[in-house]
Amino acid sequence: MTRKEFLRLASRGATAAVIGPAGPAAARERPPAQMNAQKKPPSGVTRAVVDFITTASFDRLPEKVIVEAKRCLIDGFGVVLAGSTVRGSAIVREYVKSTSGSSEATVIASEPLSAPAALAALANGAAGHAMDYDDTQLSASPDRVFGLLTHPTVPALAASLALGERLNVSGRVFLEAFLTGFEVECKIAEAIDPDHYLRGFHSTGTIGTFGATASAAKLLTLQPAAVAHALGIAASAASGIRVNFGSMTKPLHAGRAAENGIVAAELASRGLTAGDDGLDGEWGFFRVFGGGADVTRVMPTLGKPFSIVDPGVSFKPYPCGSLGHPTMDAMMKLVTSHDVKPEQIERVRVRAGSNILNPLRYKTARTELEAKFCLPFMMSAIVLRRRAGIREFTDEFVSSAPVQSMMARVETFFDREIEARGFDKMRSIVEVSLKDGRTLVQPSDERYRGGPERPFTREELHEKFADCAGLLLPPERIRRALELIESLEQIENVRELTQAMAPSSSRRE
Repeated sequence: MTRKEFLRLASRGATAAVIGPAGPAAARERPPAQMNAQKKPPSGVTRAVVDFITTASFDRLPEKVIVEAKRCLIDGFGVVLAGSTVRGSAIVREYVKSTSGSSEATVIASEPLSAPAALAALANGAAGHAMDYDDTQLSASPDRVFGLLTHPTVPALAASLALGERLNVSGRVFLEAFLTGFEVECKIAEAIDPDHYLRGFHSTGTIGTFGATASAAKLLTLQPAAVAHALGIAASAASGIRVNFGSMTKPLHAGRAAENGIVAAELASRGLTAGDDGLDGEWGFFRVFGGGADVTRVMPTLGKPFSIVDPGVSFKPYPCGSLGHPTMDAMMKLVTSHDVKPEQIERVRVRAGSNILNPLRYKTARTELEAKFCLPFMMSAIVLRRRAGIREFTDEFVSSAPVQSMMARVETFFDREIEARGFDKMRSIVEVSLKDGRTLVQPSDERYRGGPERPFTREELHEKFADCAGLLLPPERIRRALELIESLEQIENVRELTQAMAPSSSRRE
């Protein structure tokens, strides 16, 4: 059975242990563990990753890679600033305050706070994913499940920033570490069998741990043996499951990935041992967490090309699950082109495949966290306000009577024809029935906003950063932060950047 055939069967409920009720008898007779046992265990990947980490150099990075890294960092720092304002992030900071000792690194928040590097990475990483507004990795081929891949920037950013501050590294060194972790994370996510995601793992938590470990190992200049041990430690620390989507724990996955990466590298630097092949073999990460991997997607491709350039990343136009974004844009096009008012709508139907309907699992939302994975809310926000930004994703708006009433008029349907087209794209159709008897139909555009085919312009990216950062920073500090990120390789100490993002006293009234 090919991977694509497996995905098609899995999406139709053929493998009970993966995503749903039992299907064909053959699948029921052989559980996934037995099917995976027929695959040859991966080998050689850990060594390839170690070699890449230890030899990566800023001087050999293509200019396009550095340009795209800065774009990801503008987006990443913006969502950390905005995400630091939500309740879940405040809870994490309360924990950090209660447990921290030395003041090594900055926790980005409205109040001054510093902590040991690992705990600062935990807090900043959790904040970066708190609004589900951070970038998403793209697949290099059509046989991958879109949701399988990671939110690549935040784990590597949070780990590189915290440890980089402690070590007082330059902007060049910070960029080198960030890009090393970003690349390792993306290639591991691309390689692991899609069973990893279908089984219920959240890749940003699991695989993000390896990205953060690679960044930390680079900053600590670990020798190859220690890097291998750090990866082995990371393999045991990696976790994150999808049952927590729609709760405060989903953002915690990104924070823990960043924290675990620093802890793994720190312990390895002190001599703590682990298996030398943490990714490989019968008991390595790939086999245990995903049932296997396509090693050709990682061993010869690390940095050839860098994933940040090809296939690239997608920046989010909305602070919610990216699988709903093309559908939201379709609804936006429909209501604006036909000037549809909320009171005109009788019923909304959204048709999509399981790759969208399963992760966006809430039929109605009670909180903003649930709303991030609720298609009826996403449609309702567009209908009611013709926007769905950080000011719509609030508990107050989600629970309001107009939103609750509109959500009751939105239905989602599984579409077999869309399903049959594969999972590499986010495809859907929006149908709006009006009270005057008309039905308006709008398919989603596969060339979604923020993706490589319709990338954010520099101005749009700056606008998103300003919108996010404006929750904490005045305009002059926003401009200064953007200037520093775009000239990062010229900064002598990365602390210049964190200081620029510390809110001034006038903003902490």
